[in-house]
This record gives sequence, structure tokens and C-alpha cells, in this order.
Amino acid sequence: MVWDVLRAVLAERSSATGRDRLDIVDAGGGTGGFAVPLAELGHAVTVVDPSPDSLAALERRAAEAGVGVRALQGDAADLGDLLPAGSADLVLCHSVLEYVEDPAGALAAMGGLLRAGGVISVLAANPVAAALHRSVAGRFDEAREVLGDPEGRWGDRDPTPRRFTREALSGLLAGAGFTPGDAHGVRIFADLVPSRLLDGEPGAARALVALEQAAAAHPVLRDIATQLHVLGHR
Repeated sequence: MVWDVLRAVLAERSSATGRDRLDIVDAGGGTGGFAVPLAELGHAVTVVDPSPDSLAALERRAAEAGVGVRALQGDAADLGDLLPAGSADLVLCHSVLEYVEDPAGALAAMGGLLRAGGVISVLAANPVAAALHRSVAGRFDEAREVLGDPEGRWGDRDPTPRRFTREALSGLLAGAGFTPGDAHGVRIFADLVPSRLLDGEPGAARALVALEQAAAAHPVLRDIATQLHVLGHR
């Protein structure tokens, strides 16, 4: 689903700028799960990540794919020091806001990298899904804890520091100077379906993907997705 949205963004930005090769920054892009395929499409991609091990894996992955990806070590807060202002057409902020010390500051730093008309792609964990998943696992007290916790956590052992509702993500984007776009749900059903159902039925995985795509923008179902995807426009 995220790739469907990103392809549309890339097509729109290429049309608006007259450039087939766009400048993309992947903040916290890790080992290059998005960066390398974007480079394979012909775009100039820079990954900024605090982990040297992840960046080393990124460089190996890019070399195996025969593409070049620029790798810079740093945190989201360092973006303004690492890269020039107004140098990007698209910034990816996927699974980053949950972990940075200052989500609003991180978004502001990313916004500073974008040219006029640029877009930020934000993907973040959803507390409603966390409550649903804890209850399905029989952790009813933890599910209730998620619903009452301002950070959307189920306890001290929760490995995710914070989660965001759709309203919270849109509010953060607006506060950082973006115009929030439509939200989409990612992994609405996939994390609830037993793997044996996918392994045992021919075509089940393909049907599940089609179901996820059909439900991604559903006004109710998107809000129970494991992750929420929202675009912000400059």
C-alpha cells in the first residue's frame, strides 16, 4: 500500500518539476528497504541513519542491486546540519517518530529539507492496533493500558516508546508547517491472520494483499491498522 502511494507521489512530483530523477531523503532508512528500490527507479537517494551497522548493510544491498545510494550517519535532529535546506523533493519518515526524542522537532527538520511543493511520507505505529493485538494475545490488562496511556504503550516492557493516532499524526504535520493528506492503514488484517491460512490456501497471500489495498482508505478499518501512513505537503 505504501508503495502504491509513493509511486503516485513520484509521478506527480516528476510531472510538476519536469525531472525524472528526483532527490529523496530517507530519514532513519536503515538497511535500505525503501531506498534501494527507489534508487533502482532512477532517483537520487540519501539515507540518514544513526546506526553504522545498518548503513553498512545498506551499502552492501545497494552494491548488490548495482545502484548508488548516499549513506550518512546521523539522527533526525541532525538533518539540518547534514544536508542543505530545500534540497529534497520527497522525504521518507518511516518508523522514526516512535523513537526520536522530539517528534515535532524531527518533522520540522525534515520539512526544512523540502523544496516548495515537496512531500513527506510518514509511517508510524498505531495505538488502537496495539490494543487489539494485545487483546487477541490474551493480554487484556495490557490492551486496556494502551487505551489509557497518552503514548499508546502497554507497559514498561513495551519496546515501542510511543504510538500515534491518525489525528495525532495529522496534528504533528500541521504543526510542522505541512498540509496533511489522507491517511491510509497499513497491515489492517495481515497481522491478525494466522500464517497457516496463508500457507495452506493457493492464492491466499495474493487475496490478502488485495484485501489490504481495498481497505487501506476505509474510514473505519484504516484506524485499526498496525501502522498509519500519512503524507504531508509543503
